[in-house]
Amino acid sequence: MNKRAHLSPEFVDTIPATIEQGKIYISIDFATAIHSCACGCGMEVVTPFSPTDWKLVFDGVSISLSPSIGNWSFPCRSHYWIRQNQVHWAGDWTDEEINAGRANDRRSKEHHYGIGTLSSTSSKKTLKKPGFWKRWFGWLIN
Repeated sequence: MNKRAHLSPEFVDTIPATIEQGKIYISIDFATAIHSCACGCGMEVVTPFSPTDWKLVFDGVSISLSPSIGNWSFPCRSHYWIRQNQVHWAGDWTDEEINAGRANDRRSKEHHYGIGTLSSTSSKKTLKKPGFWKRWFGWLIN
């Protein structure tokens, strides 16, 4: 496998059927970027843009994605940043760090979208009733 040091951005309306090595395809309409894993393993990496996922910065010439890309579910377990089209390799995470990161992502989404919390004893989602002030403010603006 040949590690990539650079990804060339290509803005597209839709994601192409074939993902070329060394390119990162960006669809603003679908708020998503996709590229072949920078380690060279050939796995496709999808990075959706949202307040709780990745952020894209385009400076007119190059792109940067934040946060880092940790392909923990891939056999390669590659971890890198994309800054100004350059791939900056980061260290591997332990399973504990990965689990903590995933839990933090889940909490961030739950908080942002107001969907409640996951029960520690159940895999079912439980909806939290909004607090008094949130209900009152919601009533006030409706």
